[in-house]
Amino acid sequence: MNLLAFLLSLISSISTLFGIIFIYKSDDNIVSNCLYFTSGVMITVSIIDLIPESFKLFRTNIKLIPTTLFILIFINIGCLISKYIDNKTNNDNSLYQVGIISMIAIIIHNIPEGIITYITANKNLKLGIMLTISIMLHNIPEGISIAIPIYHGTKNKRKAIIYTLIAGFSELFGTIIAFILLSSFINNFILACILSITAGIMIYISIFELIKEGRHYNNKFKTIFLLIGIIIVILTQIIINNLL
Repeated sequence: MNLLAFLLSLISSISTLFGIIFIYKSDDNIVSNCLYFTSGVMITVSIIDLIPESFKLFRTNIKLIPTTLFILIFINIGCLISKYIDNKTNNDNSLYQVGIISMIAIIIHNIPEGIITYITANKNLKLGIMLTISIMLHNIPEGISIAIPIYHGTKNKRKAIIYTLIAGFSELFGTIIAFILLSSFINNFILACILSITAGIMIYISIFELIKEGRHYNNKFKTIFLLIGIIIVILTQIIINNLL
């Protein structure tokens, strides 16, 4: 069972790398569509998956307070990170900044995701497989959110690939941590905190980075791609819930 859990985590990690495909043939329209599509996925995953799951795991009558607190704190931390990176990089290179912030946030998100995938697959293989499918579907736009901005901000394919690889395999790193250290110590409170933190960071990236950057492009179809991202996540959630 341990080997299968590792395999599932590896598959979900690799799915992030599909975002690299878009750097080989892309123009301004594809960039803006990818930014809006990814923001739609991230916002919807946060609202219908991360936040409700956080509510369930906080075993307290005031579940709304810790979840909301973590979300607000890490939205503000996202702003501080953005401001720091802005001071350290070329202010005109906003796409590169979006890619770096996305990479940092996705690493923070992927490590606990690897932990959750490993623990779930060990306890319930069927649930672990369905969780992996769900993670794969939202890891692809996460890879896009790194690869596209990094490449178009630097015109460096190698850098875009390396940064996306680092973010993707951080999920496998989470699995290794779970196997070595955390599988017997992780509890609902820690997972609830991680999910709330992830939701805050992903909401920040979606609204203040991806959509903000995407607005600079004159593309009338980008809002449609935002809606497509939302619809895909909702349909995926419905299918997975019905299968389980």
